[in-house]
Order: sequence, then structure tokens, then C-alpha cells
Amino acid sequence: MQHVTEYLKLRVLAAIDMAEGRFIRDRIRAVADRVFLDELGREHRFTWRTIETWRTRYNKHGITACSSMPRSDKGKFRKMEPEAVQEALDQARAFLRPGSRISQLYRVCIEKGLLRRERIAPNTFRRMVRRYELLKPETQSESKERLAFSKRYANEMWQADTLVGPFVKDERGEPRQVRLIAFLDDASRVCCHGQFFFEETHATLKIALRAALFKRGVPIALYTDNGSIYAGKDLAVVCGRLGCLLCHAPVRDAAAKGKVERFYRRVREEFLCRVLDLSSLRALNEQFIRWVEDEYHGSVHSTLGMKPIDRFALDLSRIRFLSPGQANDELFYSEAKRTVKADNTFSFEGRRYEAPRDLRSREITVRFDPGDSAAPLVAYLGSDRMGEARPLNPVLNDRAPAEGGVP
Repeated sequence: MQHVTEYLKLRVLAAIDMAEGRFIRDRIRAVADRVFLDELGREHRFTWRTIETWRTRYNKHGITACSSMPRSDKGKFRKMEPEAVQEALDQARAFLRPGSRISQLYRVCIEKGLLRRERIAPNTFRRMVRRYELLKPETQSESKERLAFSKRYANEMWQADTLVGPFVKDERGEPRQVRLIAFLDDASRVCCHGQFFFEETHATLKIALRAALFKRGVPIALYTDNGSIYAGKDLAVVCGRLGCLLCHAPVRDAAAKGKVERFYRRVREEFLCRVLDLSSLRALNEQFIRWVEDEYHGSVHSTLGMKPIDRFALDLSRIRFLSPGQANDELFYSEAKRTVKADNTFSFEGRRYEAPRDLRSREITVRFDPGDSAAPLVAYLGSDRMGEARPLNPVLNDRAPAEGGVP
């Protein structure tokens, strides 16, 4: 398609005033029958709908509306994130020989349930793989210009990432591969908290984040990759409640989180290479905590020239801590919207609950702990805490009849 310049558009609009016709639509249709030449002498014809659109934009916004504006979502993928496709690719490649075609990888992803056809079409899959070089190792992808940086104060920014760990026996005695979720302070290199889990989910991420916040305070910003647990709504909601800015690194750019990647290198070379007690997840976490506190925090960092824990202590007066309490526990709850019925009750996961106050016909936010079914449901109206909702008990709500009434 040939590009239409602003000069040619204005010539077409000017021709409307000189065209024959009693009404404006008749004159626009008359102009649509004409042939216009651009600056290079090429012929152009335009439909009356196109001309009418140009005229409407010109009348509303002036000459600036004649410029062709690119789509706001150009180059973006609306239904599937590249990190999710990368995770599916890594699993699908185990079922095929090296050097398989992109079409074969897509077929395996669909057959194994790693991806869904309605969320990513074959052509979109192919474009995403080629654009982000998902089949190349990160060391062979295009290098990016970057500068060495460091935050000035502790807790200005934490870096977070996940490391694939060893196989540990679960409750049934079967070996399962674990994941390490850790948070590293950018300025001091202190490991705010690290913990191994059998699963990498939103629930395990919030458990690790909660421990890090209680131990090291609240960061100003949190820098993560685009993995599914880090790019999900739950983490964004928690950071919003804490007043913490959530930032994401570019796709397939592990070097952007160089500090936490360097920390994980030390974990592999100095901790995971040891003869560890892998009889339980608890035993592994206890060994990891001892290594972090005694060896990692207790040794001089080559870049800082001092121990990470000593560097962190220099900024203790600037750090904002969370005090233990039920109100703080609710910061890490998930949330859902519900509308209170006329009898002041609402439904949640197949059960009916009574609102803590008179909230009839109001839309409330219900905060809940998805990992603990015994945790209370907390009702919020906007940003105001209304109280805990209790399961509906119709018998307790039965009122004794008035004196002289029928029992």
C-alpha cells in the first residue's frame, strides 16, 4: 500500500468545497470519483468513506489529525507473554530432536496442553519465537549496551528471581525438583530472604516475599523478570498495597538482573555443590539459611569492600519495617469483587457469608488467603476495612417472636 502524505489529503479535502452537489455527502461522493496525483505523479483514488473520515478528523483536530498515527498496540502481543511461550518451548523441546522446526514445536505445545490454540495462533507463535530469539541460548542472543549501576541506599530496589534446585523428597518420600525464590537488595547485596519450594506459584512467591519484608523492611521498588508468577495480578496488587513500585526486566535479558544472577551463581558454586541433606524441604531450607547468614553475609563482598550485612546496617535509619500483626497479613491476601445481596449476604467459593456491616446492594472487595481455607474473609469497601465476614448461619439469625406473637 502506498503511503498517503498530508499534502495529498489536504488537496482531497480542498476539492470538496469546489465539487458539485447540494449536500456535503454528494460533494464527497463526487470527489471520490476523481483521480488525484501525489508529489511523485502517482495516481490515487479514495472511497467516499475514507474521505469522510479525513474530513471529520480535520474538523475536530485540525491539520495534525491528517498525519497517519501508528497503532498503540503495534508490535505487542495481547494474549500471550513471551515468557510464557519460552516456558512452553523449554518443555516441548524435551519431546523432539534438536533442530526441530517451529511448526513441530508448536504442534507439541498444543498436543501436550502447554499452549492453547485460541490464545496463540501458529503465525503469532512463529513471529514471537523469531522476534525474541526464543530458540537461541541467551548467550547467543543479540547483546545490549548496558552500564554498571548500583542504588545509593539499601532497600531502594530489590531484585528477585527463581533458581531451579536439586531433587528433594516430599511428604510421600518421592523425589521432586525444588525452586529457590530469593530477593536481593541492590545496594548492599544482602539476601533479604531465600526459600526453596516444591512449586513456583503465586502462593509460594507471596510466602517468600512476606518473610523478606518482615526481615528486611519494605523496598521502594521490586525488579523482576516476566515470569508468570512475577507478571501476574497478585504480585502487582501486593506491591500496590505496600507502596512498592513493581518493575520488569526486558524479555530474555537475564543480564539486566545481574546482581541476583551473580548471587545464584554463588549459590550453585558454594552451596548446591556440597553434600546436602535432601531428606526434606525443611532440612534444605535450614541449611540454606545457615549458609546465607554465616558465610554469604559474613564474608567481604569483592565489589563493596565490606560485608553485605554491614553495608545494609549503614542505612537502617532509612528503612521502613512492617510490624507483625493480622492487618499486615492481609496485605498478602488475594482479592475478588462481590456484590452484597439485599439480605446483606454474598457468595464466595460455593458458600454464603454475612457482610460485617450493612453493605446491602454494595460492591465490596473480599480479601482471602488462597493457601489457608481457615483464614477469615475480610471485606473492604473501597480502601476502608469493614471487618471479617462470617459464614451464614440462618438458625442463629432467627429472632424470637414478639410477646404475644405466634411461635
